[in-house]
Amino acid sequence: MNDWRNAIEQTYVVKFPQQHLATFGITRVEYFIVTEPLYLEFDSNKKIESVVRTGLVKSAQPVIITPTYAMNNLGFSESAHEYMKDVSTKYGPNSPGIVYEYTNEHKNLEIIGGHPSDIANNIRKDLDNKKNNLSVVIVGIDEFWDVALLKFIYEYTAASLAFNSNEMKNAGLMDIRQDLGGLPVAATNQIEEMFKSVYKGGSPEVLKHELDKWGVYRFYEDRFLDLFKNSSLS
Repeated sequence: MNDWRNAIEQTYVVKFPQQHLATFGITRVEYFIVTEPLYLEFDSNKKIESVVRTGLVKSAQPVIITPTYAMNNLGFSESAHEYMKDVSTKYGPNSPGIVYEYTNEHKNLEIIGGHPSDIANNIRKDLDNKKNNLSVVIVGIDEFWDVALLKFIYEYTAASLAFNSNEMKNAGLMDIRQDLGGLPVAATNQIEEMFKSVYKGGSPEVLKHELDKWGVYRFYEDRFLDLFKNSSLS
């Protein structure tokens, strides 16, 4: 097995989280990835064993961005920038979208006797008995266990997107401010918090950089320059 595409086809979820990703907070999902050990391919005795990897996937609170903001982030290829330009042309430079950010905290690896599917189902039953609704059990391929985790993250995000989007819309965060170039309310709220931070001694350079990334400095220019009338910033 040396092709992650084939590994994806053999990867399946035994237990899926019973809650959506939180819209206004951090989500922590406990994961259990069960695989057949890679070394069994070279073991003539063929003793049935499984590798169980456990850890925690943490999703930060989903945030709203725009094509303009995305294009001003570093670390993307020219092709990615061309794609965002196309999105900007089709839907507008400040059309809102949702971004999710994940971190993986790998905790433990254990070898257990038994077939992966049997082990996975035993783990699922135990989690169900404990009413652990924010957990996932996956059967995957040992060499590509992290690909299996990414596959789950993608599917979990897709399953939560409509729910998160509706909650943000209901909270008015995706409403646009025509007086600020069509910027989503979520972005204006973030900018307001940054202005407050500068008033309390925060960095005006960071604020200016953020305004540029959103492409709205011209709407805030007078207010930004007024900051320097305060002697503590000059």
